[in-house]
Amino acid sequence: MAGFSFSFSLVCAVLLSAFLVNAKPTLRKERVLRDPELSRQVHEDNKSYQYDHEAFLGKDEAKTFDQLTPEESRDRLSKIVDRIDGDADGYITTDELNAWIKRVQKRYVYENVGKVWADYDLNKDNKISWDEYKQATYGYYLANPEEFEDATDQFSFKKMLPRDERRFKAADLNGDLAADREEFTSFLHPEEFEHMKNIVVLETLEDIDKNGDGHVDEDEYIADMFAHEDGGPEPDWVRTEREQFSDFRDLNKDGKMDQDEIRHWIMPQDYDHAQAEARHLVYESDQDKDQKLTKEEILDNWNMFVGSQATNYGEDLTRNHDEL
Repeated sequence: MAGFSFSFSLVCAVLLSAFLVNAKPTLRKERVLRDPELSRQVHEDNKSYQYDHEAFLGKDEAKTFDQLTPEESRDRLSKIVDRIDGDADGYITTDELNAWIKRVQKRYVYENVGKVWADYDLNKDNKISWDEYKQATYGYYLANPEEFEDATDQFSFKKMLPRDERRFKAADLNGDLAADREEFTSFLHPEEFEHMKNIVVLETLEDIDKNGDGHVDEDEYIADMFAHEDGGPEPDWVRTEREQFSDFRDLNKDGKMDQDEIRHWIMPQDYDHAQAEARHLVYESDQDKDQKLTKEEILDNWNMFVGSQATNYGEDLTRNHDEL
């Protein structure tokens, strides 16, 4: 959520609440979580190394590097290697590369948090306490609860506040009720963090489980995607989804999904693109075949990791960025 003034937050909340109560979606809603960029690209083993550049740097940074001279690219790559080497032992392992690539692919998440950080860090101590977040987000509601007594939809402030508090505490790994940037990022974007996956599953269950029995039956599953407005025949894709529920969602065939089955549905164990790319980079650059890379090995194969004017594949500079 972005930080706004209390009055503007109120107007937006009321309008959003009204919209959610009255809206009747007829289009399919997508709840399955997938990795953002790498899973949508094709890895072509050619000398342009475009896939490798975008995996290692991110799409925008790859374009930036393509405008640099080879010397500038190597210099920046050297600094990046130091950041990837988390334990500072002089070697880059597959796990370290995997973690770096995943972080790069989630850069938009961290950029989003950076844009709203100051709106919540009210005392400027470089942490956001639960009280700060609660005041910035729910201050008007807490001061004027009588104005919200008639809000009955699932996204009302009355239900959102305890839900946000539960999520905040799950993100607060050290339990001090004050989130640093990593913790606050996992709070705003729980789907991107392994330790927050249980919260995502639980919130999904609560959103769909209209009868409150702690499970999602077939009708609830379909109702989350499709509102049958005119009483006519269901679209073909809805009938297909009913078959999907029976054949693939309801794994134990008891007619409903529990939390484990919901996790299996919204978080499928797909091919790990970041891990595969990390292994590929190590394999292609590991001169002594010790399953890890030195900075020298990476710089010797620098054009696989980053681009330059010498290996430009025709994209224009889209932004200035002095340092990754």
